[in-house]
Amino acid sequence: MPKYIGEAGYQHGSGESLGILMVNLGTPDAPTPKAVRRYLAEFLWDPRVIEVPRPIWWLILHGVILRIRPRRSAEAYAKVWTDRGSPLMDWSVRQRKALQKELDSALAAPVHVALGMRYGKPSVAAALEELRAKKVRRLLVLPMYPQYSATTTATVFDAVSDALKRWRWIPELRFVSEYAGEPGYIAALAASVREYWATHGRGEHLLMSFHGVPRRYLLAGDPYHCQCQKTGRLVAEALFLKEDEWSLSFQSRVGREEWLRPYTDETVAAMGQSGLKRLDVICPGFSADCLETLEEIAMQNEELFIESGGKKISYIPALNARRDHISFLTQLVLRNLQGWPEMSPAWDGEALKDEWRKTAERAAASGV
Repeated sequence: MPKYIGEAGYQHGSGESLGILMVNLGTPDAPTPKAVRRYLAEFLWDPRVIEVPRPIWWLILHGVILRIRPRRSAEAYAKVWTDRGSPLMDWSVRQRKALQKELDSALAAPVHVALGMRYGKPSVAAALEELRAKKVRRLLVLPMYPQYSATTTATVFDAVSDALKRWRWIPELRFVSEYAGEPGYIAALAASVREYWATHGRGEHLLMSFHGVPRRYLLAGDPYHCQCQKTGRLVAEALFLKEDEWSLSFQSRVGREEWLRPYTDETVAAMGQSGLKRLDVICPGFSADCLETLEEIAMQNEELFIESGGKKISYIPALNARRDHISFLTQLVLRNLQGWPEMSPAWDGEALKDEWRKTAERAAASGV
């Protein structure tokens, strides 16, 4: 028999609340080979991330990758690590706090925003337990991935499902699958580019670099490639860019198989060789700055660009905790909460407390 997690000490009339679960990819606990190995072992073992038969992949992962990659990745993490830890964790914590503050202002009803990481700590299961302890009975899951992919968004659904299938009392559940073309998201991206240009000047070309996935995932029906193209097109339109003033590419490929093209490193090198001197790069698929933006783009690819004849890559930061980004996320959340009691103009906390009290009295009178 499966062991279900019950409501320890549950009492009738104890109240209920609304919960928001923010989820991002995750990060090692420290920029050390040991911590990175632990993180990569969890991340790369996910069958949605690497679609290779498990016995074969186990041999490759433990026989080769986890023997070589952790030290190399730890060195990369060390370049971007701060006094507050990894940039991704730092920005995710700030995003959670900012979203909590905005929702507290927008709603009269109690709402609790928790942060979970798909891999590493705090885990999705731990974040859900935090919300369960606060009597959350209605739950909205917000993956911080603008474009949907089975390798990212779907893995969040898996983690939430794996945790909740052990709960005895499942909360009402809603899930944000993507926001690739949302006007508020596009407006915030365009504003970040304009503000960067106003402060630092404008380069000769704008490259929008998204994280790559194997091409066969696209052929199998993953909509990620199409949604990246949609985001890129809409941002270019918002900035009134001509066709030759911007382009789109995919970064972070590993292994020998073909990934989504064009590749960012090859694109950057070709632009440097063509005589381009300053290249602006933005990464619209990342809701927060991380290793892939701060080290891979701003360091590795700038070095490649200069070696190829260019002079400078100007990396335009992710939306992070910008006010317009948090405002958009707030509106996205509120729209997805429609129809739940907390969104009703007639919501009355005192009346609910009275009803919970009566519920407890009725339960006691019935001998429960």
